[in-house]
Amino acid sequence: MKIVEVAVGVIKRNNKIYISKRADDLHQGGKWEFPGGKREVNETIEQTLTRELSEEIGIQVTQQSPFMLIEHDYGDKKVRLDVRLVENFEGVPSHLEGQKSQWVDINDLSQFTFPDANKVIIDKLMHL
Repeated sequence: MKIVEVAVGVIKRNNKIYISKRADDLHQGGKWEFPGGKREVNETIEQTLTRELSEEIGIQVTQQSPFMLIEHDYGDKKVRLDVRLVENFEGVPSHLEGQKSQWVDINDLSQFTFPDANKVIIDKLMHL
């Protein structure tokens, strides 16, 4: 089974994290997520995240750092999430693809439904 490589951005401002809701027709649709997307051929993870966050939420990443690496098997697909912390960016995040999105206090993240692979990200954020 092919592994889908995904760059995930944990966009942090003070004690808040920017999250968005997946479209209902997508894999894990209707759940909340951290913005990002699939790595293209010949792209580094840093390039992927910069491109995806520009296309998806209209920000220009000026600095990112590794946060964690997650491999998860959903049964119908395997994903490798290269999660990166983004605390420096230009622009105001807003979902350009029509999804609902919002800033959420780190302590309130557990009140939202995320894909199973994202739960360890939330656990780590709660202990920052």
